[in-house]
Amino acid sequence: MHWFINPIKNQYADFEGRTSRKEFWMFILVYIGVAFAVSVGTAMLRMPAVYMLFVLAMAAPCCAITARRLHDINKSGWWQLISLVPFVGVIILIIWLASEGKNEGNLYGSVAHVSADVPVPVAPKAPAPETPPVSEPVVENKDDESVA
Repeated sequence: MHWFINPIKNQYADFEGRTSRKEFWMFILVYIGVAFAVSVGTAMLRMPAVYMLFVLAMAAPCCAITARRLHDINKSGWWQLISLVPFVGVIILIIWLASEGKNEGNLYGSVAHVSADVPVPVAPKAPAPETPPVSEPVVENKDDESVA
């Protein structure tokens, strides 16, 4: 669910930057599953308006993540409109979305990294300096009789 929630929560309508191939396709995969579940649920409850609201709410994040994916292969986000060309447009767009991005910066930003799978290097902790144990002096009470 991270692949679905993170782009919605942090980049709802962010059309700038780049998105890796894995991040894009995982978003699409989870989106299809959630859309199917919402569709079945609203059909069972006979509330098609809820599904329409879901589709409208998801239009901006879907267009934004597709634009960022096209940026990763050094194409403008406006190339999404090629899908309006009958038959061929959708095929060309899918081929572009499935192609591998360059591992160098381009006009749209630096290299897109997959946020969940990139291991973060952790510097080893320095060992604590060893100090000899300090013993506290024992104080004897010489006035044992005054304690009452």
